[in-house]
Amino acid sequence: MKMNYFVVGTNDMEAAKTFYSALFDQSGLQCLSPSDRMTYWVGEDFAFAAAKPFDENPATVGNGMMVGFSVGGAEEVTRMHALAIDLGGTCEGKPGQRGPRFSAYVRDLDGNKLCLSD
Repeated sequence: MKMNYFVVGTNDMEAAKTFYSALFDQSGLQCLSPSDRMTYWVGEDFAFAAAKPFDENPATVGNGMMVGFSVGGAEEVTRMHALAIDLGGTCEGKPGQRGPRFSAYVRDLDGNKLCLSD
């Protein structure tokens, strides 16, 4: 079994699209916006999206919810963490060794928690 896709909620699609497109800029992912409500970043065996909630209520942060991205080595974790902060994200844990993985944690512009790891 493998993960099919992951979606985070947003209240500002243009801001989310700018944030994630810049964050994923060197990943080789394709950005697709089939509607005003949803934007996808897709690649081989990878699909991630930001969406305005279908029920039209405001997007909120899921307590305990986090999405993890395997981005390569420690250098890439550190680079992407700094980039996310420069793009307006907030630090939830500076890059460092955590158990067997080198990882860092950030929140996007809507408060969704992201883990970047090797």
